[in-house]
Amino acid sequence: MVYTKTGDNGTTSLVGGKRVKKCDQRVEAYGSVDELNSHIGLLAAMLYDKSQNLDIAFDIREQYEDKHNQLKRIQNRLFIVQTLLATEKEDTYKKLPQLEADDISEMEKWIDAIEEMLPKLNSFVIAGGNIESAQAHVARTVCRRAEREIVRLSETEDVEEILMKYTNRTSDYLFVLSRLILLLDNKPEFFWSVK
Repeated sequence: MVYTKTGDNGTTSLVGGKRVKKCDQRVEAYGSVDELNSHIGLLAAMLYDKSQNLDIAFDIREQYEDKHNQLKRIQNRLFIVQTLLATEKEDTYKKLPQLEADDISEMEKWIDAIEEMLPKLNSFVIAGGNIESAQAHVARTVCRRAEREIVRLSETEDVEEILMKYTNRTSDYLFVLSRLILLLDNKPEFFWSVK
């Protein structure tokens, strides 16, 4: 049964069973990561659909499939972030899956590989160009908000630095991916102009 009625009074359970208000900063933090994960899921589905389009050159389809797979891996890592943020008890926390330094290194390798394909950037990018790139920007901005919520939580609770670091790298990845999508789709980028 989906509905439990236990949250009808404005509270929710953390991992371990403690009940807190739904506006608790810990809930804001992991809720924002959950929202981010959903936006990334939408982007991953969009890229998967593009990878199945036989009207697109094979090497481009491979790029879309590769980036779809990377996004699915990021989603799995973000689920770890969500779970750890939702856990207050130290003994429970230690038993859960953890992020590793390799997760950061992996993301940095992906970012570096994408950046090598992109033209040099001389101005601020305006989101748009095509739906998939715009969705990458939506996910990026939600990621930045999630990062702010995690930092806010860290002011009153112990939060591992790696959770903030992974979230920060995720937004960097989404930014370069938004640009790569336009390149693969042969669409122009739009840049900020004061005129």
